[in-house]
Amino acid sequence: MHELGIAESALKAAIVEMEKQKAIRILSLTLRIGELAAVDPQAMEFAFKTVTLGTPAEGATLEIDHVAPIAWCRDCSESFSTDSIAFFKCPRCGNYSGELKQGREIELARLELDS
Repeated sequence: MHELGIAESALKAAIVEMEKQKAIRILSLTLRIGELAAVDPQAMEFAFKTVTLGTPAEGATLEIDHVAPIAWCRDCSESFSTDSIAFFKCPRCGNYSGELKQGREIELARLELDS
């Protein structure tokens, strides 16, 4: 379950930002997670609740912004949606020369802090 590691990393980053802002508590945290990042939302919610116990983020809400996968064709420069992690057939030129541009990211997008 890599969700636990993701939750721990997000919490650490959130606490660093909280301390920079001289806030006292984290109220909510939003993660941008690509649909191809293999993150289970229920497992992520459980992991977040677990790692925040006894921290300034205990009781905070976790929101997840899902990022749709987008590939880009090296041959014709077309951007297109995909549900594959490895093979990208361009709908414009038909070639298999694409690369994934988004859809696997895991990022801390927003924090709501209590001062």
